[in-house]
Parts: sequence; structure tokens; C-alpha cells
Amino acid sequence: MERKMAVPNEEVVVFVIGLRVNRFRSIRKWWPAFSAMPAMLKELYTQRDLGFLSHEMTVGWRSVTLIQYWRSSEELLDYAHGKLHLEAWKAFNQKARSSEVVGIFHETYEVSNYETMYVNLPTRGLGKALGAIDVVKARESAKERLAERQMK
Repeated sequence: MERKMAVPNEEVVVFVIGLRVNRFRSIRKWWPAFSAMPAMLKELYTQRDLGFLSHEMTVGWRSVTLIQYWRSSEELLDYAHGKLHLEAWKAFNQKARSSEVVGIFHETYEVSNYETMYVNLPTRGLGKALGAIDVVKARESAKERLAERQMK
């Protein structure tokens, strides 16, 4: 059994952003917000100096949610004011913000302590963003992995 954990003691910013389609038939209003994300992700993965580390995506019946990992809040906020994001935000505001056709949300977390475990699967989440290491005897339990930060 292969057991991995995310590299401990790294500070990271977790940014959760999502979109929910409230009226499927109004595609002209919600499609610009939905279709803007692939270009932004491509930019983030090709320009690593922006501070973006990686992302995970979940798709629901009416929604898409991305969990993004960033080196810092400052880099995330700088990206939010960059050209590609501002163009997407402007398109959203023109087409959909004045109606209830689509809803969006975001949450930002500055994380300094965390515990992770990945068993028999490729790393994901923080392990993918920060790198993964083997779980050793001193890190067997979640309690031990969480306490590691306090020991430093």
C-alpha cells in the first residue's frame, strides 16, 4: 500500500471558485463566464511566475467548482487584476450579472497548517500543488501530521 502526504510546513493559499447555471436556456448570458475559465487556466499553467501552483475541478449537475492552490494571496490578487481575468469579469458583468441566469462564488483561505493523506492514488490537492512525500512512522496519524508544524 502506497501512502503519501503533501510536503508539510508550506504556507499556501486555497482559492475556491464556482459557477452555477440557474437557467440553462439562457446560454448566451452564462456561456461567457463558463467559457472564460479554460483560457485562464492555460495562462496560469504556462506562466508559472504568476504564483499559481495547481487546481482540481468538480462538475455537478448545474455547477462547476475549481479549487486552486497559490503561493500567496498577493499573487492571487495580482492575477485577479490582470488583463485576461479582467476581460472575463467584464464579459460576465455585461451578460449575466444583472440577471439571475448564473451565480458565481469564491472563497479564499490562507493556510499555514494542514494534514493530508493519499493512499493508492495519484496525488491531488495540496500533494499535487506542493509535492508529495512518503508517510513515515513519525507521521502515521493525522494528529502527528498536524502537530509537525508546531514542532518547527
